[in-house]
Amino acid sequence: MARTSVTDDEFTEFVHAAWPSLYRTAYLMLGEHQLAEDLVQTALAKTYASWHKVREPAAAPAYARVVLANTAASWFRRRSWRNEPPTEVLPERVGEHDPSTRPAVLDALRALAPRQRAVVVLRYYDDLGVRDVAQALGISEGTVKSQTSEALARLRTLLGDAVVPMTEGARHD
Repeated sequence: MARTSVTDDEFTEFVHAAWPSLYRTAYLMLGEHQLAEDLVQTALAKTYASWHKVREPAAAPAYARVVLANTAASWFRRRSWRNEPPTEVLPERVGEHDPSTRPAVLDALRALAPRQRAVVVLRYYDDLGVRDVAQALGISEGTVKSQTSEALARLRTLLGDAVVPMTEGARHD
């Protein structure tokens, strides 16, 4: 039976449950805490505006992730996106996992072009297939594959084959 409406309370519950995952994805895509928070808030606001379309609460996280990816893609298309904002103090690096590799991996992700970073994060962190990434970013599946290949080659150069093995680039689902 299809649902006809969802409540604000259900949306609030959804936000509390989905925020950590959406934030991690946004941070990996953008490489900066404040921008990641802005992206998640914007994506959640857009999700709320379409909340009446949600028929199944279980589908809401995937919907919000697509909104997040589409919003990030539109940010990347802005001419101003490539301009790095000046700062007097570099932000501290926070390591939650293996502190010996995490900073290097985050630095390497930051070295990628925005679209390449988005493709890698959606493919390997969020574990989306080529079709899903293409749909989320509004690009062709071929572009997803070529951007993934170029990004992985760049990451191998920056991090070494031991961190980014060649077998990872063979993933074609």
